[in-house]
Amino acid sequence: MSAKTSFSCRSIVKGHVEGEAIVSREAMCFYLCDPETGEVIEKNHPLKGRSIAKKILVLQSGKGSSVVQVDGFYQLSVKGNLPAGIIVREIEPVLVSAAVVMETPMVDRLQADPFEVIVDGDWVEIDAETETVTVTKRGRDE
Repeated sequence: MSAKTSFSCRSIVKGHVEGEAIVSREAMCFYLCDPETGEVIEKNHPLKGRSIAKKILVLQSGKGSSVVQVDGFYQLSVKGNLPAGIIVREIEPVLVSAAVVMETPMVDRLQADPFEVIVDGDWVEIDAETETVTVTKRGRDE
């Protein structure tokens, strides 16, 4: 059985995407992802060894200089391994700029704490046009 819940949010980069959630309470530098696989290669990052490719990435924030972030986004884009969309808790200009340039749907200000309502494996739909995020819990035992 799966439960579906919708939350309001603020649109940062328009778009409508959905996919499996991958969640990080840590900030992320996209330059420290392998463009060939989308795998996080940053030493000691909680997502190290996991791919963010085509997933809905829920993260605290971005980190790194504008050149590094945009280049990391670009390299992932060239290989088709960008996240499908991003839900961010704390926006910062470098992350927003990278998402805008690569046209990656992004939202923030989720009505609820994203780390409390989304876990790895949930199916998440971002509709940045209507400023809605819908989370479908995947049949986990409670």
